[in-house]
Amino acid sequence: MNMQEAADRADEILDSTFSRIRPEVRWVHGESTEGGCDVSRRRAVVTVISAARRGSFLGVVERAWKGSGYRRLGVNANSESPATYFETPDGFRVRLLIGGGGQAFFEVATPCVDESPVAPPTPAPGEEGRVGEPVPAPNVRSAFWSAGAP
Repeated sequence: MNMQEAADRADEILDSTFSRIRPEVRWVHGESTEGGCDVSRRRAVVTVISAARRGSFLGVVERAWKGSGYRRLGVNANSESPATYFETPDGFRVRLLIGGGGQAFFEVATPCVDESPVAPPTPAPGEEGRVGEPVPAPNVRSAFWSAGAP
């Protein structure tokens, strides 16, 4: 596997994860980085996830990853920035971190693979021109995820 193939696989992992979040959330690409033999792909959720729904959001994602055969590596139960860390059977490391303002950040880091050029990720529908731009704060309301009650 080369770095482009690994980046494509990371994008597939993220696509699969987001397809299992119901109700769906809106997201944008975060920074994509390449190391000497690895790639990291990032996405940031722009749907407002209320403090009351953050635990549910983490639970939905954890169940999706466990259901895909991913192995839990760790958890940060810090109430300010909870996070969960998993590894796929093929060695990709995935993370969900709830950051400032409750914004959810996803990252997939590839294992070391053969060096190659890497194209930027493909924009999501409605995201044309956003790849590589600064991540906006959550600004999309959801009847479910933005609600104040758990």
